[in-house]
This record gives sequence, C-alpha cells and structure tokens, in this order.
Amino acid sequence: MDDTAPQATFAEIRRILEDLPGPDTEAGRAAAARQAQLTKPAGALGRLEDLALWLATWQGRHPPVIERPHTAVFAANHGVVARGVSAYPAEVTRQMVQNFIDGGAAVNQLCAIADSDLRVYELALDEPTRDFTTAAAMDEADCARAIAYGMMAVDEGIDVLALGEMGIGNTTSAAALCAGLFGGRAVDWVGRGTGIDDDALARKTAVVEAALEVHGDARGDPFEVLRRLGGYELAAILGAVIAARRARTPVLLDGYACSAAAAVLYALDPHGLDHCQVAHVSAEPGHRRLLERIGKRALLDLDMRLGEASGAVLAIPLLKAACACHQGMATFAEAGVSGPA
Repeated sequence: MDDTAPQATFAEIRRILEDLPGPDTEAGRAAAARQAQLTKPAGALGRLEDLALWLATWQGRHPPVIERPHTAVFAANHGVVARGVSAYPAEVTRQMVQNFIDGGAAVNQLCAIADSDLRVYELALDEPTRDFTTAAAMDEADCARAIAYGMMAVDEGIDVLALGEMGIGNTTSAAALCAGLFGGRAVDWVGRGTGIDDDALARKTAVVEAALEVHGDARGDPFEVLRRLGGYELAAILGAVIAARRARTPVLLDGYACSAAAAVLYALDPHGLDHCQVAHVSAEPGHRRLLERIGKRALLDLDMRLGEASGAVLAIPLLKAACACHQGMATFAEAGVSGPA
C-alpha cells in the first residue's frame, strides 16, 4: 500500500454497498436465446453454457468476450506468524513478490498461457498486522484504506478480473475470518496451509481458537470481523471485489484466503458475490466448508493450495472456451441441421 491509497472509512464503504448494480438481464436474455439455437442438445456443454450466460449478464453485452483479462495479486504480512503457524518465515512474502516481478512464479507461467496481464500490489510488507490473539489485526483506518486500495485494481476495460494473494500466515487469518463470519470452532476451519506438521497444526488451531475468544464480540459485523481477524491483502481483495461489482466486471476468485476475503461481502449481502465465480476448490478443507456456506460451486478441483491467483488464472481459458463456443458455433438454421423434435 503506497501513498496513492485513498483514505476511507467503513461508513463510506457501506454507502457504496447500498448502490451496487445488478446483472444486465437484457444481455442475459440475448445469450439464452442464442444458446437455445446452437447445434447441440440443450445443456450438452454443461457449465460452459452457464458461464457464457453469466459473462453476458455481468459484462452487460452479447456476445460476451474475454479479450482483456487482468490478474491482481495482493501481498501483505501477518503478525500472527510469530506464533509458529506457518512452515515459512514472514520474509518469504517479500521474496515471493520479487519472484513475481522477475517472472519466476507459477502465476507468471499461468498468466502467459492464459494471455492475462499480471500486477502485484504490495501492502505495507514491513508493517505486518498485529497478532490477533492479543489485539485487533488492524485499526479501522488501515483496514478501510486497504479496502480502498484494492478498489483501485479494477481498471476500465477489463473483461474479467482474476484475484489472488500472497501472505505467509494468511490461511490462519482466513480460518479465523470464516469462523468469525459464519460460526463454528477453529478446528472446523483450520488446515495445513503451507504443509505444516501435526504440532504446528495444533498450534495453529489453538491460535485461531484464542483469537475467536478474544474477538467474539465482533460477530454480527462483517467489517469488524475483517478488521480484527483479517489482513491487509484480504481487505484489499474485498475492495477489488466491490469495485468489480460497481464496474460490472466478472471476477474469478482463487482459493481459501481469497474466497474468505470475498465472503465478507456475502455476509453483508447474500447477492454480493453474484458477479464472482470461484475458480477452484483448494486442498484446504475449510475452503469446501466455506463454498457450501456461500453457495458457490468451484469450476476446478485440482488439489491445489498454492494461492497467488494460480487457480483463478487457470480458469480464464475455461471462460474463453465458453465464449468461443457461444459465439462461434452455428445455429441449427445456419448449419442446416434439424433441431429437436
């Protein structure tokens, strides 16, 4: 987060949420009408058909196209890492940011095959959030500013936004955030993250349980849950999701941490994530529980748990395939093929 990040308050962000646009039903109807005439049995392309209609309704145009995908990765550090909840030290966050810049990470290779540009957003890497077992992770000003910073990631003209994160310790924050938003015990939401052993898993679970006891009074206010249990990069992802909704830009969410950040908007408005698809289901067990809670079905299930928008970018070619079939296939009339009896 740099000096260009605007100041904001939760009250200002709540006002933005009062006027979020809905889907473009006219574009959706046009897509559905064409879909019904394409040379295939109804429903034969499965979820590709659903994706074409979803893209049309949120891009507000028919036919939908994917010509300018954008990938945004938000990076920040977490004070709770000092509790021994990760297999890696906090400095890996900055090192991986440099790896992204140098083109050496998995997401760089995936963006290349998906023909997506990539931008990495650093949020105060030298100033981690506070250890949320003893204090709120963020104060309101910093949390709201991180949300506003994330809103800046949605450039005009993007036709799909793939979101991801980099932050050692952020699956701990994701687990705490999900429990704070939707209830349950720490053990219901905590997983092995970067591959921690049994002892570290027990510590991580105890850390999240302690945080829930300290901040139990925040439940019922999703912004307050985010402020106390989240992280700067998670707040920024929430901001990007909100800004994409305002711009009617479809969103691909990555794994557990990314989905947990977006779930704050769901907790505020059950229709708040209608413009989002969850690109893949993470190997983190809490992610499946979260998707059930927010009513989302992932597009891919590849046992991935990397983060850094890797799963989100992998889904971009699926959207391109949906658009190609929807626009390029002939109708029954065009092909001279008899339709269903």
